[in-house]
Amino acid sequence: MEQRRGTDTAERSRSWGDERLSLLSAVGAALTDREVMRHALDQAVSELGGIAGLVHWSCGPAGSRQLRLVLASGLPLPVLRAWEEIRQDVAPLAPARAVRDGRFVWIPAAATEALAGPREDGRPSSGILPAATTVASVPLIGPDGPVGALSVLTGPWEPTGEQTAFLQAVGHWAERRLARSAAGPDEGDEPPWWQQRPGGPVLRQSLEAAKAGSWEWGVRTGEMRWDRAGLTLLGIPDSYERRIESWIDLIHPEDVPRVMAATEQSLRERSDYEAEYRVRRPDGTTGWVQSRAHLELDEHGEPVRMVGKVWDTTESRMARESVGQALRYMSDAFFAVNREWRITFLNVEAERLVGPAGEVLGRPLWEGPAGDVPELEERCRRAAAGGRPAGFDIRWPTDGRWYHIRLVSVPDGLTAYLTDVTDRRTRAARRAEAERAGAEQAARISELSNALADAVTTRDVVDVVAAHVLPPFGASGLLMLCLEGGRLNVVGSVGYPLPFLRRIDGVPAFEGYRLLNEVLGARRPYFIPSAEEYERLFPDLAGNPAIAHKNAWAVLPLTASGNAIGTCSISFDEPRRFSADERTLLTAISGMVAQALARARLYDTEHARAQALQRGLLPRALPTPAAVTSTVRYLPASSGTDIGGDWYDVIPLSAERVALVIGDVMGHGLAEAATMGRLRTAVHTLANLELPPDEVLAHLNEVVSDLGDDSYATCLYALYDPVSGVCSLARAGHPPPLVVRPDGGVECPDSVPDPPLGATEPPFTTVDLRLPDGSLLVLYTDGLVESATRDIDTGIAECAQVLTSERGRLLTSPPPRPHPGRPEQDGPEQDGPDRADHERLDRLCDLLVGAMLPAQQLTADDTALLIARLHGLAPGNIAGWPLPEGPVAAGLARAHVREQLTAWGLQELVATTELLAGELVANVVRHARGPTQLRLIRSRSLLCEVSDASPTTPRIRRAAETDEGGRGLQLVSALSQRWGTRYTAEGKCIWTEQPIPRTGTPS
Repeated sequence: MEQRRGTDTAERSRSWGDERLSLLSAVGAALTDREVMRHALDQAVSELGGIAGLVHWSCGPAGSRQLRLVLASGLPLPVLRAWEEIRQDVAPLAPARAVRDGRFVWIPAAATEALAGPREDGRPSSGILPAATTVASVPLIGPDGPVGALSVLTGPWEPTGEQTAFLQAVGHWAERRLARSAAGPDEGDEPPWWQQRPGGPVLRQSLEAAKAGSWEWGVRTGEMRWDRAGLTLLGIPDSYERRIESWIDLIHPEDVPRVMAATEQSLRERSDYEAEYRVRRPDGTTGWVQSRAHLELDEHGEPVRMVGKVWDTTESRMARESVGQALRYMSDAFFAVNREWRITFLNVEAERLVGPAGEVLGRPLWEGPAGDVPELEERCRRAAAGGRPAGFDIRWPTDGRWYHIRLVSVPDGLTAYLTDVTDRRTRAARRAEAERAGAEQAARISELSNALADAVTTRDVVDVVAAHVLPPFGASGLLMLCLEGGRLNVVGSVGYPLPFLRRIDGVPAFEGYRLLNEVLGARRPYFIPSAEEYERLFPDLAGNPAIAHKNAWAVLPLTASGNAIGTCSISFDEPRRFSADERTLLTAISGMVAQALARARLYDTEHARAQALQRGLLPRALPTPAAVTSTVRYLPASSGTDIGGDWYDVIPLSAERVALVIGDVMGHGLAEAATMGRLRTAVHTLANLELPPDEVLAHLNEVVSDLGDDSYATCLYALYDPVSGVCSLARAGHPPPLVVRPDGGVECPDSVPDPPLGATEPPFTTVDLRLPDGSLLVLYTDGLVESATRDIDTGIAECAQVLTSERGRLLTSPPPRPHPGRPEQDGPEQDGPDRADHERLDRLCDLLVGAMLPAQQLTADDTALLIARLHGLAPGNIAGWPLPEGPVAAGLARAHVREQLTAWGLQELVATTELLAGELVANVVRHARGPTQLRLIRSRSLLCEVSDASPTTPRIRRAAETDEGGRGLQLVSALSQRWGTRYTAEGKCIWTEQPIPRTGTPS
């Protein structure tokens, strides 16, 4: 049943379509082409149940891809704009696809929404079709292919087969009907319709009715062609010369430069062309026309032809001019722009803001002053798109005045009205400023009070006053003087030249400088409004304003706890009258500043004493042993008054060995400083006992443990032997050292540290590092690498990056040593290379401190940094021999000494050294046991060492006059500069040290 009903419906539809086609066949031949297409369009829309119909035609020159709307029904103007001109190869629209593919096309019409765009309030604009709209198009075929398209806009349902067939049949009927019309007797002089360029009979009638025409210009040939509508519009006869010059001759001479400039710009930028200009027709009449065109390019991107249209704008121009006369002389500024934002009108007042009309008309609005107004372009575009008026205040850049601009969207662009509101805004600003003044003053006093409460040092107080008092008053100078020993000394200043500060610093407090004497003595402020007033009040100080470069002053007494402690001067570059409120406020501020300054002075005094105590506990100068070149930096904490417990030491030992020590007592205060002093003394004592690093830390641990359960310290003890090149390290809770090799590589010995001193029990671990000559050992406390914002591992990594940077490598590289192994002079007369290396290490210290502890960053911990360059002894400066047991060993030792010292050119020391070596060997033979070793070391001094296997330490005995022995060590002590004993793994070593005469130094 249902199947039969569907079949019946299809048959009725086919029958109804056939009747419509027979109705079209009855259309008379006298109808114009436009009427023919209108009939076809109406029947197609009716058959498909559509809402509108469109006919597009390929109206450009041969080969053009341009489709132009020539007929439409059922659509409002805003919607037609999106369909007016489309390109076959660009627009995703049904007519373009039908022409391009030469077949029926049915697709949604939603693509046109992108062309129209939504309204600002989010609702669909009047130029957007319903969302479910679809388009059915069939091509209109000529002998050479599709030349146009007939389209029906319908609902979301797909046309049936019968509807599609009907639409195609209508298209074929229109093709045959137009073909016969094109070959009729009235059009015999024109080519068939499918060969016609813009202006053919289908489009010509509509263009003539609308006073619009089309044209084509061959860029390379110079040929200029107009259609019939264009010729009629311009009054040109059919026999016109088809050259570009014919068109130029029609343009009004005043408009020629502007029109040609637009043409050249289009050719140069490959952009669309548009211009409005006056034409002088051959019949003597003059009118306004507007022309718009696009370029067609060849495969190389070069322009081939320009195709466009032209229409009459005389009436709209006259209407605009009549309205313009009324607007031109209105009191408010007014201007108008078209859709391309080019200025089309501006009145006299607007010319003052935008520019002369002769210069700006036709130019984009944004190329003038309007382009410099923030957000103006964005708001204008939003107002034009939304279609609703908008108003807001702007500041115009040319005169600096404020205007309220009202934007009104019109069909062909946007209009703007500007009203000067500068005076109104100024009055409103003054009222608001008066209302804010009271609240701001209270807030300012509160901020100043809080900042002064946080100020610690005198410098802090000066900075707070400069930051919180000078700007609100517009002051440029601050001078704070404190009373010390009957004189006023400068403790801080801002904005004063040095010659004036030297002149004022140290003046008597109560005589000799009347201004300050009277302020301090009477404890009342002086407010001086000008330099003339200053010189009138204090003629004896007449030169001060010129020296200080100031022209007004507020000189305030500083009184704390009933005592005058100084003065505070706030000065101004320009003369200034002080109101009563300002005088009251400044007087109140001086009392707050005085209290803060008194506290800061007490802090400065206590802090200076603490720093002096700590400096007294640290080495005043580092020794300069031959094995190391060292430098050090100590930086106290930048916040707080308590002193820290960081310490360092360089301790020369026997055999040119050197102990490098750095440590940190945990905590801050006098107790920690005292603990640091004890540990430093203990380290010196233990080091001079020639104990290995682990035993030194074990004894220090006992010292710290005896101080109590809450006493802890970290320590790193390094022992460097220049003979073997081995550096032995032991550390208790201390950060690891950084080792910089001569090639610039940086290493951090990977060893697990023992706990801090006072928190563990021995033994301590010792790490032996073999370091080449010229290596750097960088020792530091945790204050260098650890802070509240940086953990210790990150800090160590950053420190290593500084050392490996380009600047760091330059400073860590070892200096040239022209005489390897050459003994160096002690004291201030060191060789040039050592002095240069010391200066280089000083700069390296500054680099590390500057990078790791920026000046503006407050630190809560003190910092110690010790950098040592290690100098190994060359093999040629060391000589050693095994000695046999028995008395013969003494004679053999003397022979070795004599031979080696002669080879070294130290003949002056032969006799003394023979005697020392003989006595030491004899002491071994008599009181110890072998094996026995003799070693000579040449450095800044001559060292003679005798080793044996006995752990017994020799000591000097006071022999009686009748004793035959016991005088050997007394002789050794008398002949040597220093002597001593150290323990070795095999036993002990007795050593002596003699200075080397400068004349005996080999060259």
